[in-house]
Amino acid sequence: MAYGRHWAAGAALAAVVLAGPALTGCSGDGDGGDEDTPARSVSDAASAVESAASGIGDLWASATAEAGRQLDEIREGIDVKDDVRLGTPATDDDGRTTVEITVRNTADARKSFAVQVDFTDADGGFQDAVVVNVPDVPAGGTGTATARSTHDLPAGATARTARAVRY
Repeated sequence: MAYGRHWAAGAALAAVVLAGPALTGCSGDGDGGDEDTPARSVSDAASAVESAASGIGDLWASATAEAGRQLDEIREGIDVKDDVRLGTPATDDDGRTTVEITVRNTADARKSFAVQVDFTDADGGFQDAVVVNVPDVPAGGTGTATARSTHDLPAGATARTARAVRY
């Protein structure tokens, strides 16, 4: 049982770390400069999670706490968990669990979103976590993306929005 928890925790850490490269290209200002941007903060989160979790016994707690801390550091980020809807989890051709994310931009300007999705088994036990970016959602509009587990999950896996930040 403990082995399964540590494996899932490691997978959660990998999910956050692997999400970094997908998020780094979404600064929103398009100038490609080196200044701090929300996308850079999310990318830095991936590196920080990897560093913070190494050598810590409870990887799951460490990875999710670090992801949360880094989402908190997104400059001018607004908590918008209520503006996120998740579809019904499904299994793709590779055996990974996927769920469609729909975000609603209630701001009066184009915004991007960083959404942490946690996957659990039928009994509510943690299985995986991923951070997904939904870039450039128009004012008053919606945007979609797909969260994909980092490994095969048991049948009946569910998904929930753990965190969502609009920036």
